Amino acid sequence: MITLIKSATIIDSSSPYHQQKKDILIQEGIIKQIDDTIPSKKEYTIVTKENLHVSCGWFDTSVSFGEPGYEERETIKNGLQVAAKSGFTAVAVNANSNPVIDNKAAVEFLIHKGNGFATKLYPIAALTTQSKGIDMAELYDMQQSGAIAFGDYKKPIDNDNLMKVSLLYAQNFDGLILSFPKNRAIAGEGIAHEGINSTKLGLKGIPALAEELQIARDLFLLEYTGGKLHIPTISTVKSIALIKDAKKKGLQVTCSVSAHHLTLTDNELNEFDSNYKTNPPLRTNADCKALQKGVKSGIIDIITSDHNPIDIEHKKLEFSEAKDGVIGLESLFGAINSVLDLNDFIENITSKPRQIFGLETNSISEGKTADISLFNPEEKYTFTKKDILSTSKNSPFINKKMNGKVYGIFSNNQLILN
Repeated sequence: MITLIKSATIIDSSSPYHQQKKDILIQEGIIKQIDDTIPSKKEYTIVTKENLHVSCGWFDTSVSFGEPGYEERETIKNGLQVAAKSGFTAVAVNANSNPVIDNKAAVEFLIHKGNGFATKLYPIAALTTQSKGIDMAELYDMQQSGAIAFGDYKKPIDNDNLMKVSLLYAQNFDGLILSFPKNRAIAGEGIAHEGINSTKLGLKGIPALAEELQIARDLFLLEYTGGKLHIPTISTVKSIALIKDAKKKGLQVTCSVSAHHLTLTDNELNEFDSNYKTNPPLRTNADCKALQKGVKSGIIDIITSDHNPIDIEHKKLEFSEAKDGVIGLESLFGAINSVLDLNDFIENITSKPRQIFGLETNSISEGKTADISLFNPEEKYTFTKKDILSTSKNSPFINKKMNGKVYGIFSNNQLILN
């Protein structure tokens, strides 16, 4: 298979062609030639799109697919197809299935189910058995089977000593530990950010303190043990400050932020729409602006969709009864590109997450494997249900204005276009 991508602006700071408009010739999955103009031939598959831009393939570090156990929410097959059409050449899949991905066989099952697709699937295995936070799972065995990190999705580790031992143990094989930032005792039964809006709407609040206390604890433990810690989906001003100080000390700590926390606030809760029920909850405008600055300054390392499909039976309920979680693969680029500089977005969705999760980085250069996302950063549109490709439809971005459209990907010697 020979593919010729015509007149594409290359966004890749590691490439000698960064910010240049070029033709890209791909043969058998390898970039053979990059030039101003490459003549077309009859046997070539030609890709021409309006205002076409390309970057190294996007990697989403927090994606949930229902399978195994919750196939009505999303299957691995459909999820990977959605990811490809949303611009992602790789996704890290969380352990929140049934059964939980907490052993070698479960990790191998995920990898087997993901084989052959354009988008590569990387498992994040559970940190504890059944994600119950009691006993540490078989981390080394799961890493040997292909797990790239360990964390109990959306479940904090309450036991301080368990977190300490996990950080110590994982150093033996350079493992990455994820710790969800929530102090359960402080959060209580809260379902929305504790503030003016939760009070006005009569919703039980989760104070920012619940996140910040847990992060402070984890950073103290990390300073004591050493090792590598990743804090997923932070959401408050003080969380950024705590991680900034820890990085200044030289601790190996990284963090991510979700697209919805970068772009939406708790002002959205006025209609009690459960599509805005997230964990952590949507915070204030001040938090939202601080998170955007955190990405620009480099304190926040990764942008993620935190894609978590929830079926209608568990989502279309009263706000207090509905499950938290949103889908976000399809809307991530259009939402983030509306509030951040394109180069900041690309760095936080390509090279930085790959380095943190121990994956090989790539470059759009001759002789390199073609692992490319294709998009138009300037197309404006309104996101509607028609744009949702996932089985579940729990998107907080329905009827939101977007800036930027994904065309598809070239990865694993496959061209996937919308």
